[in-house]
Amino acid sequence: MTPQDLKDIAILWFKAFNEQNLEDLLALYHHSAQHYSPKLKVREPQTDGLIEGKEALRAWWQDCFERLPTLRYQVDKLTADSEQVFMEYTRKADGEADLKVGEVLEIKDGKIVFSRVYHG
Repeated sequence: MTPQDLKDIAILWFKAFNEQNLEDLLALYHHSAQHYSPKLKVREPQTDGLIEGKEALRAWWQDCFERLPTLRYQVDKLTADSEQVFMEYTRKADGEADLKVGEVLEIKDGKIVFSRVYHG
């Protein structure tokens, strides 16, 4: 895939996330994709921050959307090569301070196979 192909997947990711469209978001992922997040590590310590598979992703994001109905991500920058895209964005939610976030999506055969979130 080209760097632009990966950026296009990232744009679809932001669109689905900001619309809180769980099915469109999950459609971007491989069935056994893994996701690491420091917030997962805090909210669900038994995971040590790492979940695997679409059902685990579904449960995580469904909970997130229910807890934070105003959560939105503002794209700041996308950088891609042929296998991954690094997304820089600002996390916004009513009643919370904005948070700068970095996230890497590893993509194989057009599907996200691993994602890792970085923030303070």
